[in-house]
Formats: sequence, C-alpha cells, structure tokens
Amino acid sequence: MQPSTSPGLNGLPPLFFQKSWAIVEDYVTYAILSFLNSGNLLKKVNYTYITLISKVKTPKDMTQLRPISLCNVLFKIASKVIVNCLKPLLQHVISHHQSVIVPDPQISDNIILATELSHFMFKRRRGKKGFLSLKLNMSKAYD
Repeated sequence: MQPSTSPGLNGLPPLFFQKSWAIVEDYVTYAILSFLNSGNLLKKVNYTYITLISKVKTPKDMTQLRPISLCNVLFKIASKVIVNCLKPLLQHVISHHQSVIVPDPQISDNIILATELSHFMFKRRRGKKGFLSLKLNMSKAYD
C-alpha cells in the first residue's frame, strides 16, 4: 500500500501504520482476522467518504472532477486480503474474452482488433445489408 495515499476518516494514512507497525500490529491483525472469520466488519471501519477533487480551476461538468475515496486503512487492508484470496479463482470465473480484467492489458490488442474489424466490414460491403461501426470517445475514469 502506498504510504502517502488518502487518509481514512480518522485522518491516518497508511504511512502512520507502516511507521508504527510494531505498536499497532497486534490490533490490526486481530481486527482483520476477526473480520475474515466472522464476516462482520466494525461500523467504524466500514465508513467511507467519497469526495470530488477538481481537475481544473472552475469545473463545468463531471468529467472535470476526480473522485477520491477516503477509506479507513483497516478497510483497505481487509479488501486487499480478500482480493488476494480471490485472484487464483478469477481465471476460472471470468472468460478470457474479458480483457478488462486481464493484468497488464495491451492497448495494441484493441487497436489490432478495431483495425481488423474495420477491414472486414469495408471489404464485405455488398447489397443492401451492410455493417455498422461506431467510434466511441471513451475517457479514462481517473486521469
């Protein structure tokens, strides 16, 4: 976990936990293990604020705002533990055609696919029935 990421509602960033690990280790470990064993997370840990940070001086629409979630560090740790437990199962649950989930996806794969589809569609134009292609402008969720 990056030490300087956004702090939780208690104002403590991951750096605090990393620097004082010798003191908080037992408490953090107990909290995470009790959550994993019981399935219940303390309400104090489970609260998250989402705030919007402006990317420009005077934003006019939502694309000019960036959402930041202020999660408790214990919640982030619990989430990472669950994700690490689920990673080996994902290959059996998610189709290999869903490249969004693939680690380290290559944008060139999408470019090659789009080029091949366009080539196919324009070569096969015959008669009244044809193909339709759309060019979509997709913006990144977090830039």
